[in-house]
Amino acid sequence: MNKVLFFAHLRDAVGEEFLSVDASGKTVAELKAEFSAKYNLPKMDTVMTAVNEEFASNDEIIRDGDEIAFIPPVSGG
Repeated sequence: MNKVLFFAHLRDAVGEEFLSVDASGKTVAELKAEFSAKYNLPKMDTVMTAVNEEFASNDEIIRDGDEIAFIPPVSGG
């Protein structure tokens, strides 16, 4: 199983701070597409992803037990 964390507007859209899912063997891009479709999340292509607290590329393969975090870009002033 994998813990998937959501931040900012993604947390609001999903309605949870995190979910436990089986993402083992999927790429980061596949997981992004899955959540985008399931929760109608826009612009997942601009969302940064961290796997085990290190930034990850879209082609990184997720292993059992990995913690994944989706971090949208933020702006402010």
